[in-house]
Amino acid sequence: MALLPETARRVDALVAQAQAEGRAPSVALGVVRAGSLAHLAVAGDHPTPDADLQYRIGSISKTMTAVLVMQQRDAGRLALDDPLDKHLPGTPVGALTLRQLLGHASGLQREPDGRWWERTEGADLATLLAGLTPGKIAHPPHRVYHYSNLAYGLLGGVLERVTGTPWAELLRERILEPLGMRRTTYHPTEPYARGYVVHPWHDTLREEPRTDTGAMAPAGQLWSTVADLARWAAFLADPAPDVLDPATLAEMCSPVVIDDANTWRSGRGLGLGLHREGERVYVGHGGSMPGYVATVEVHRPSRTGVVGFANSYGFRTGSLGALGLRVLTTVLDAEPVAPAPWRPAAAPPPADVAELTGRWWWMGIALDLSWDAGSGRLVAHQRGIEVTRFAPEGPDRWRGRGGEEDGELLTVLRDGAGRPVALDLATFVFTRDPEQEP
Repeated sequence: MALLPETARRVDALVAQAQAEGRAPSVALGVVRAGSLAHLAVAGDHPTPDADLQYRIGSISKTMTAVLVMQQRDAGRLALDDPLDKHLPGTPVGALTLRQLLGHASGLQREPDGRWWERTEGADLATLLAGLTPGKIAHPPHRVYHYSNLAYGLLGGVLERVTGTPWAELLRERILEPLGMRRTTYHPTEPYARGYVVHPWHDTLREEPRTDTGAMAPAGQLWSTVADLARWAAFLADPAPDVLDPATLAEMCSPVVIDDANTWRSGRGLGLGLHREGERVYVGHGGSMPGYVATVEVHRPSRTGVVGFANSYGFRTGSLGALGLRVLTTVLDAEPVAPAPWRPAAAPPPADVAELTGRWWWMGIALDLSWDAGSGRLVAHQRGIEVTRFAPEGPDRWRGRGGEEDGELLTVLRDGAGRPVALDLATFVFTRDPEQEP
């Protein structure tokens, strides 16, 4: 679904302005809608970008590492509240949990010891673990957000120990091949953009090394293209169930910790960043490695996303991440997704469900129940706003799925003749009569 010409023109203008003012050799940005690349905007000619040109994605690699961890959780091979010591025994930071590591809430320091890992040939897992000390915990766990590359190196080690498969191979088998991301690779594969630092005073370029980061690879090693990263953005918006249960991805998008306690504009889920722009929440991640910056941001309700790259280590002014957020908001404002058309139900609900629909009362508060034939669930509204859906769990038992009653039990109470006379929702008893005491 291509963008409208005026929207495409505005996106192209934003990208051209960002490249010129930011002094980036090249910038490539793609807009994703309804599962496919809807528009490609490029600027700069060093080299001239296209949808198949590789750039380094940096920390966007972490989002894939997080999905690998959640796959293993869903398979029952680990639990998010497992201490690190269960899978990497003997480390002096072994009391930290996998959940804390995924959500940057472990308090673990940002980088491993030694030289700057992003610009240095990496060591193996044993060397990474040998460098751990109790002093690596910079903050008490789960008190504050503290970004940690080291945490994701350790999560990669956990994956290798749990599966017996190296991280890169596991990634290829479990994510890249199923999603058709054939141009997402561990090492650069031609054609790829060389990465640079732009001199601040005379605008010359210094080419940066392209390192193999070893045990830290799960934190930032990968290379990809606009076309491939668009597939990843589409997955984050609407996951393929054979790769990850959609409910698990929704769990990953729930806040673990808030980045900015004063404004609540951003936070962290399980491997994904959360950004609030007005009434919208975007999920995604930024990335940087020497010579490169990258971004992916997705508005899941509309299945709209933005992916982008530049082959410079940051912009002179502004940032690629800010550009991505601005473009995403521009597209959503200009071309909001039309609601799905209402269609009449093919048949009424079963008799034992139909008698539950309608208005119920508790303490003068109305609860309206309707039936959604498509999902087979009862839908609860209060004051015209949907608050919860209930899935059948057994005779006269319904379980809340989503909303404020998520997980709560709704029990149907019947009289001697078998007629439903009340609904017990987590001990709050609703009846048909607003005058009846609970």
